[in-house]
Amino acid sequence: MFAKKQLAILAISSLSAIGLPAFADNYTIDTKGAHASINFSVKHMGFSVLTGRFDTFTGDFTYDPANLAASTINVTIDTTSVDTNHAERDKHLRSPDFLNAEKNPKATFVSKKVVVGSDKTSFNLIGDFTLNGVTKSITIAAKKVGEGKDPWGGYRAGFEGTTEIFLKDFAINTKFVPDTETIKLSLNVEGLKK
Repeated sequence: MFAKKQLAILAISSLSAIGLPAFADNYTIDTKGAHASINFSVKHMGFSVLTGRFDTFTGDFTYDPANLAASTINVTIDTTSVDTNHAERDKHLRSPDFLNAEKNPKATFVSKKVVVGSDKTSFNLIGDFTLNGVTKSITIAAKKVGEGKDPWGGYRAGFEGTTEIFLKDFAINTKFVPDTETIKLSLNVEGLKK
């Protein structure tokens, strides 16, 4: 019996020596401190580029620098908070012609898979994006910006990413001129470790 206990202790010690994979830490996206943003841009009738953002969203993510592929993220966006710095246009964007925000006040992204790049800091984040009541798989090209202790005693990790979505994929069928059916999304996420 004593020998079995010694053998178990030796096995655990050996595993510790070679290093067991660390568990991922949990982070809350820091929207309260305005250290995160969801922005978008779209060509306007082929003449210029219109930009905007969603002012209200929440989310969290898990992250282990030793195992980036195991990371996860969940984000919920308040579609009524769309803001292009033009009240009438924002009202139109909330209407059934576009976001249909009264019927579908939330958009969500739930990650399903992370494919890590060769540099170990860039990755493709693949997940389900739900907008206007329609769910489609999208890929966000992302990279780590940095991580470390903040001046207030917390620990933070930050990432940025970009993707494109096609409005027709999400049942937004308002007639557009060419080049205005593709929306570019730019995401900046800074998380505070829980």
